[in-house]
Amino acid sequence: MNHIIFKLINQHSRRCSPIDLLMIFISKKIRYVYIFVLIFMWFRNDSYKKVSCHAVISSGITLFIHLIIKVFYFKPRPFVKHRVGLLIPSKMDSSFPSKHTMLVFAISTSIFLYNRVLGSIMSILSVLTGFSRIWVGHHYPSDIIGSAFIASVTSIVLNKTIGEFTNKNSVENEK
Repeated sequence: MNHIIFKLINQHSRRCSPIDLLMIFISKKIRYVYIFVLIFMWFRNDSYKKVSCHAVISSGITLFIHLIIKVFYFKPRPFVKHRVGLLIPSKMDSSFPSKHTMLVFAISTSIFLYNRVLGSIMSILSVLTGFSRIWVGHHYPSDIIGSAFIASVTSIVLNKTIGEFTNKNSVENEK
């Protein structure tokens, strides 16, 4: 099923140059939008600075989880096992999890927990990033879904943990 869905998406690559260029752009450059948003939030006000800080911490934890999974689990990329429309070169490392997808979902989920409108926009960009990784031939749909899940759960758990820690410290400071 995973390969079937992959083929349904990837079979359209190399058929429409403007869409291919858009998918390559999203796959390779969308991370700069996330960096810009985090910098903008950092300089906006203190509450947004806190959100930006949470997003960066969540990204760091997500990168660590990515590293741990890569050490213990290997799944060949789609272009290794099958004939696919590969639009940009890629490493021959494990397909799961998708680092690009994990990072953008960690950031967008952290933002969504504080600002639903901006977080929704960032989440749409995250879904597009995951989709583009399939389109360019680098990942299977299960890689994207799993990466999105891991990153989102990491951000939610971090938010709950930091929130409880902050609330506990506030109560202790009031005493």
